[in-house]
Amino acid sequence: MRLPAKTLFGYGALAFPLAGCFLCLQVFLPTFYAASMGMSLSTVGIILMIARFGDLLTDPVIGYLSDRTPVRLGRRRGWVMLGLPLVGLAAWSLFQPPSNPGAGYLLFWTTVIYLAGTMVIVPMNAWGAELSPDYHQRSRVTGIRALFGLLGTLAVLIVPALLGYADARDLPAALEVNTILILGTFCVAGVLMVLTVPDRSRVSLPQTSVIASFAVLRGSSPIRKLLIAFLLNGISTALPATLFLFFVTHMLDRPDLAGLLMVCYFASAALSVPVWVWAAKRFGKGTSWRFAMVSACVAFSWAPFLGPGDEAIFLVLVLVSGLAAGADFVLPAALQADLIDFDEMKTGYRRAGVFYALWGTATKLSFALAVAIAFPLLDLAGFDADGENTGRALTALVLLYGVVPIGLKLAALAMMRGYPITAAEHDRILQTLALRSAS
Repeated sequence: MRLPAKTLFGYGALAFPLAGCFLCLQVFLPTFYAASMGMSLSTVGIILMIARFGDLLTDPVIGYLSDRTPVRLGRRRGWVMLGLPLVGLAAWSLFQPPSNPGAGYLLFWTTVIYLAGTMVIVPMNAWGAELSPDYHQRSRVTGIRALFGLLGTLAVLIVPALLGYADARDLPAALEVNTILILGTFCVAGVLMVLTVPDRSRVSLPQTSVIASFAVLRGSSPIRKLLIAFLLNGISTALPATLFLFFVTHMLDRPDLAGLLMVCYFASAALSVPVWVWAAKRFGKGTSWRFAMVSACVAFSWAPFLGPGDEAIFLVLVLVSGLAAGADFVLPAALQADLIDFDEMKTGYRRAGVFYALWGTATKLSFALAVAIAFPLLDLAGFDADGENTGRALTALVLLYGVVPIGLKLAALAMMRGYPITAAEHDRILQTLALRSAS
């Protein structure tokens, strides 16, 4: 059955403030604390890495507990409502810090926001997978979530620019505006989700520990194949996202264009979402995602040759990579939802929370590794976030921004070769589960 529009809208709306919040955290915050708060790149990178790696431990716990929460308490909804106020408090503290915050301050509040984000995002993603068992309806669910997320991303880029904070050097004022925007939309979206989205998830769990629940990763399987491909692709996307402001400021020498270029990137991704939902139905989710990764590789192959005066070429790179990013937002999550049914067919267990805990762990690990790789290497090359740089430092920036991501995407493409869960195979899985249930 086709999901009602109000259910899709109510479910997807929460992605708007979440995406805006975590874009500020992942893209703006490292540069803000390095350039405006006086911390070294290595210090910021290490702190964010420690917080992220600590956060990896919470995903399996929250996924496990979410699966085991009784429906009457709100198996998914209850966790989302519990986590939202904590996300808001941590966002305010990080984006509006006191003067000269220390490393301990940054570490504490990034740890809090990552924990609170896990409490919201892991149950929310599992909730979306449970709204429909249909192969194509799941693409609609992840599509609407991606669309709202991209609109939220665009909002935190455009609203400060409209108020006159478009330059990369206006980060403190831009973050103040975005904090108010994020907190306000959290309240509205939370109410919409509670009122319009049913929470009637079905689970079947082994009577084992949280660690034993992750036996789904043992052996060669589509689950493992997709997760590794997602992790590799995630790092390849996180590296240029983390270094975007540096590249525009120090390679193109156009910090004034940073906001506009980011808007173009996310607008391109948002416009591509309906196209990727259609492509998934026409050609399959796996095939469409592989095509998007190839497109991104072609776009980033131009990055090492760019410099001052090449803004037009860089804009083309931004638009093409934005189109490809739309697929990253929609298709892997839809593929992951189908693996819940595959796992139930193989094991008899149905554990969406555990699956999306793995998904969340891979997402967080990709950004943690991107920061842990990029910032210390830039520091080692002598890169200065707020001053002049040598040829060696700029070469390191170019390699990390435009060359390393291509290698990682090619590795992800290799992992996805021959991915077996197609629409026809998923129909066979559902038929098997239906026959098993009837018998």
